[in-house]
Amino acid sequence: MRYSPLALTLLATVALAQPGLPGQPKPTGPWEPKVGEPFPAGGEGPFQRDFEPASVEYTVETVVEGVEVPWAIVWTPDGRMLFTERTGRVREFANGKLTPEPMLTVPVESRAGEIGLMGMCLHPQFAANKFVYVAFGKARDIIHVKRYKEEGGKLVDEKAILQITPAGRNHAGCCLAFGPDGKLYVSTGEAFQGKLAQDLTSLGGKVLRLNDDGTVPADNPFTGTEHKEKGVRPEIWSYGNRNPQGLAWQPGTGALFACEHGPSGENGTGGDELNIIQKGKNYGWPVIHHAMKQDGMETPLVLWDPALAPASASFYDGTVFPELKGNLLVGALGGLGMPQRPGILRIVLEGGNVMKQERLVSNLGRIRCVASGPDGFIYFSTSNRDGRGRPDQTDDRILRLKPKSK
Repeated sequence: MRYSPLALTLLATVALAQPGLPGQPKPTGPWEPKVGEPFPAGGEGPFQRDFEPASVEYTVETVVEGVEVPWAIVWTPDGRMLFTERTGRVREFANGKLTPEPMLTVPVESRAGEIGLMGMCLHPQFAANKFVYVAFGKARDIIHVKRYKEEGGKLVDEKAILQITPAGRNHAGCCLAFGPDGKLYVSTGEAFQGKLAQDLTSLGGKVLRLNDDGTVPADNPFTGTEHKEKGVRPEIWSYGNRNPQGLAWQPGTGALFACEHGPSGENGTGGDELNIIQKGKNYGWPVIHHAMKQDGMETPLVLWDPALAPASASFYDGTVFPELKGNLLVGALGGLGMPQRPGILRIVLEGGNVMKQERLVSNLGRIRCVASGPDGFIYFSTSNRDGRGRPDQTDDRILRLKPKSK
């Protein structure tokens, strides 16, 4: 599927490395980038100006402070906020207070790159079954996706759902989310081993789809006998992804959007992506990247360059900010190069076309999770204590956007 040129965004000053890897097919396209050569002028490259200034008026309010690298935020039906700390704790915020004792503590390498306790989601029928899903791992080990049951303020009755290998210090994924089809989706990184993203016998560099008990849905794209005989993993929903860390379904269309980190030094600079994830599709890494094209592979819907390190994605479906209804909000860590561009990115869409992008909250450092709360406010977390930020004495924090008082 191809999308309108307006949907592809890229600054015009990016230098790309030679495409492709040894022994792999050469990408096709209207031009061939070389080392040190920027995108050509004259419309061949997908250009657009940098983000527009925010047109939404808001204030920022601190909800929780003094926590460590909060990664995922969810709400229970009774309004409690649960969140993960990458250092290995699941925490509860209820009745305006942070519960002192964690609901769960898991063994992780708390300061080992990007891995640790990462994604979390609730079962769609949480009110009845109390199931909570989390993903965590250690470098050079296994990423575990496990299901727990909330009982007496703790997470108990551990059940293994999935094990993902290899588990790298970086490019670890690992977002968890239930789709409107009731299936569990898991994003995985390729542990800095790009070839794994194209390897259908590996779970690295993929978006996976599971039943709620960890079994494989019969309608997944690689479940046939011929795939089984080749060792293809039936959990795979899409492949050729690099390090996707945000999954969100568009209200109305049900389309699955995913943001992922781009090459940032492996094949040129920048190249962060927003994709519409479709069943069985190949998103190209590492054969193609940036705006390259090749038959049978998907070019991104949005391409961010310089990198902004997109770390989460959420569609706003509340009523407090009516002007944001249906907009995609992306949490941005900022990237490791210069200029760094952390904050919250607002993407205005018409179906699969990007109409404009605005940057909100650009002065609080690295932003990880962005999520709409049951009160309609927009909650987000800082990631300034992850080893790459500049924390102040109150970091890390969970904050929220509220409409500015008239």
